Amino acid sequence: MNRKITHPDVQRYILENTDTDFLDLSFKKSPFEEVSMQEIVQQLESRKKAKNKLPSWYSLQGIYYPPKISVEQSSSEKTAQYKAGLVNGKTLIDLTGGLGVDCFYFSKIVERVTHCEMNGKLSAIATHNFDILGAKNIQSVEGDGVDYLLRQGQYDWIYADPSRRHDSKGKVFMLGDCTPDIPSLLPQLFNHSDNILIKTAPLLDISSGLRELPGTRELHIVAVNNEVKELLWVLKKGFEGSCRIHAINYSSKGVQQFSFERDDEYKLAESYTTALTYLYEPNAAIMKSGGFRSLSERTGLSALHRHSHLYSSDTHIKNFPGRTFHIREIISYKEKKTLKTLWRDKKANIATRNFPESVEQLRKKSQIKEGGTDFIFFTTDKNNDKMVLVCDKMY
Repeated sequence: MNRKITHPDVQRYILENTDTDFLDLSFKKSPFEEVSMQEIVQQLESRKKAKNKLPSWYSLQGIYYPPKISVEQSSSEKTAQYKAGLVNGKTLIDLTGGLGVDCFYFSKIVERVTHCEMNGKLSAIATHNFDILGAKNIQSVEGDGVDYLLRQGQYDWIYADPSRRHDSKGKVFMLGDCTPDIPSLLPQLFNHSDNILIKTAPLLDISSGLRELPGTRELHIVAVNNEVKELLWVLKKGFEGSCRIHAINYSSKGVQQFSFERDDEYKLAESYTTALTYLYEPNAAIMKSGGFRSLSERTGLSALHRHSHLYSSDTHIKNFPGRTFHIREIISYKEKKTLKTLWRDKKANIATRNFPESVEQLRKKSQIKEGGTDFIFFTTDKNNDKMVLVCDKMY
């Protein structure tokens, strides 16, 4: 960490060149003897990455930015703030601190937060930024978080965001492939806290995660603009009951939330319908959760097919946690000539649900260009017949 970068003159230069072409800038000589142009460009690139993801960092002069990959891998402020709402008490230790975004928001809820980070440079950067952000109740520890924890006493909460080892093999994402290996460490971790919060990437299969993390009482699936960003596993020492799943989607129109008991999901009956007047597509968090029967029971909607995860009704259901469409036309996929006649050289947004052909293949066949205001769903109905739904988006 080159602390000369935090000098007011250097910071002023960075702010003045926020919109400068970074490639052009990289060929220029640095106006500062002790700060290279390469370092300045790195600050500019990482700061640009932080603009929407970390607005509190971006708005402050004096923030020191790590290489942009660390910014890309960090939590966003939105998801970190949600995460902080899951903890309480007086003490929390973050075993895998990173840039410290999560720790900063934990520090607003918990009296004393310990930030552990093995990378010395990143630890120093996070510590510097905590000071700039005014987070005085965060203790920084450079080194292995698990080793540090095992030498300490009790904490109200343990938090970890395990990273996948580069030498792990196979395509299936398992927590045992990560560092630290939380499943094997759980007995030791529960000796130091009754409460553990684990963040994982959306790739982790929920059933696998529940097998690897006994004691999970809640799972929070957090999406931003209909893209799942992280899974949050809340573990309680000695807990053996059903896991409650929360699906949350942040969008420009507000927050959609849906919760259900995982054990109850499998007790509910399935119901199916033909395509009617309105079409409903659950948001990405619900799609990840697998709570389709619970969603059907809660909304009174029936699905088009067990594997399509699209719902339909004749009456409009308000506040559906996802997108709502008005079905303008229902076409059998057998009528391919009709499809081409209707849509040749026109624009539409295409989606496939439980359909054997890809969007790319369908565009090539139908010559439908991307864009426009029409939405076309290629899917399968309850009788396993392929159909095309031409829709207008409502929400």
